[in-house]
Amino acid sequence: MEEVYNFILNDIGLKKEDAIVVGVSGGPDSMALLHLLLNIKKEKHIRIICAHINHNQRKESAEEEEYVKSYCRDNDIIFECIKINKWGEENFESEARSVRYTFFEDLIENYNASFLMTAHHADDLIETILMRIVRGSTLKGYSGFNKIVDKGTYKIVRPFYTITKDEILKYNEDNNIKYYIDATNNEDIHTRNRYRHVVLPFLKKENPNVHKKFIKFSETLMEYNNYIDREADNSFNRIFLNGSLDIEKFKELEKIIQTKIIYSILEKIYGDDLLIIGDAHVDLIFDLIYSNKSNSIIHLPNSVIVVKSYNEISFDYDEDIECEYEIEINGKVNLPNGKIIEIVTNNYDNSNNTLKINSEEVKLPLYVRNRKDGDRIHIKGMTGTKKVSDIFINEKIKSSDRDIWPVVLDAEDNIIWIPGLKKSKYDKKNDEKYDIILRYY
Repeated sequence: MEEVYNFILNDIGLKKEDAIVVGVSGGPDSMALLHLLLNIKKEKHIRIICAHINHNQRKESAEEEEYVKSYCRDNDIIFECIKINKWGEENFESEARSVRYTFFEDLIENYNASFLMTAHHADDLIETILMRIVRGSTLKGYSGFNKIVDKGTYKIVRPFYTITKDEILKYNEDNNIKYYIDATNNEDIHTRNRYRHVVLPFLKKENPNVHKKFIKFSETLMEYNNYIDREADNSFNRIFLNGSLDIEKFKELEKIIQTKIIYSILEKIYGDDLLIIGDAHVDLIFDLIYSNKSNSIIHLPNSVIVVKSYNEISFDYDEDIECEYEIEINGKVNLPNGKIIEIVTNNYDNSNNTLKINSEEVKLPLYVRNRKDGDRIHIKGMTGTKKVSDIFINEKIKSSDRDIWPVVLDAEDNIIWIPGLKKSKYDKKNDEKYDIILRYY
C-alpha cells in the first residue's frame, strides 16, 4: 500500500488544498481508499468529499449509508449522498453507472474538485478485460480502464490500479477498518461475479502475479489504441460529414481504421463504454456497407437505425419503429429492437437467451415475428399454456417494447421461444438430443 500512498502524494499533481471527490460505497475497497486519503490529508491538507449512493436495493442500504456518514463526521470529511427511490425499467447496471457518474460530476463542479477517485483495483481490471474479450469491444475497450484519465478540468484517478483485492483486505485488517459486504456479490447470477468466482481463482492459481500481466496487456493495448486514434482522426472528418459516411472513401481505408471510425460514430451515439453494442452489431454495419443493395436498413439497440442510400451510410433514430415483422430464421437475423437471433453450432448456456431444439419435434422453417393478440406458449416445465401478454406483464417489460419483442415460431405457428424471457416445452437440456441452437443477444 506504500506504493499507492506515494503515487497519490507524488505522481498525480496533487497540491495543497485540492478537493478530491471519492466514490465510497462502504465496501472494503472504497473504505480502504478513504482511510488512505485521510492519511494523505494530514500531509497535504486536502479536502475530501465522500460521494455515497444509496441504491436502495437491499435492506442493509440504510445501515451502510449511516455508517459511511458517521465515519465522515468523525474524521472531518465532507459527506454527500443521494438515495434512489425509484429505478427505471432499463438495465440496472447501466442505469446505476449513469446515476453514479452524473452525481460525481455534479460534486466535482460544486466543489471545484481537481480529482475524482474510485477504488477500482487490479482484480477489477482482469475481470473487465475478460468480460469485454468475451463480449466483444474496441481496442480501447479490451484494454479495460486507465489508471489516470484526464478530463480537462479534473482527472479520474484509480489509485488501486496496481494492487489486488487481497492486498486491500490485508490493509483493512491491519488498520482495523470496518466495511460492509454486499451479499449480491456472492451470487453468480451476475456476469462479473462468475468471472470473479470461477475464472479469476484459476488464473491466480496458474500465476499469483497474473494481475501484473494484465496491467501490461492493458497498457500495451492503450498505446496501440492511441496511435490508431490519431490515424483514424485524420480520416474521420474527410469521410463522415453531416451525419453521413461516404462509402467509397471509407472502402479506401485499412480495415483497422475503418473499424475505429465505426466505433467512433457509435461512441457518439451510445457513450464511451458502448455497453449495449458488441462485435455483432459492428459486423452488421460492415455487411450493410459492402452489400450489393443500393438501399437497405439495419436496426441497432435503443431505436438507432443505420440506413444505406446508394453511396452513403447514415445513422439516425427511429421513433416510429414498424411493429409488424416476420422473418425466416436462416443464419443470423437482425431484429427491430436492435438484438440478434443467430443459429450457432455450440453453446452451453442454459439461460433464456439460448434455445436448443430437436428438429424432429417442430415443423421447419422457423420464423421470428412480433407478438400478436391471442399468442400463447407452452412454457417448459408447466402444464397448459400461458398468454404471451401476461408474460410481458410479469417480466415488467415496458409497453413500448412489447410490440416489437421477438417471438419465435415453427412453420405451424407453434410458439417455441420468447427470447430473453421464456422457453417452451421444446427446449432441450445439454444432455438431451437436439440439432438446432438459437442464440439471442
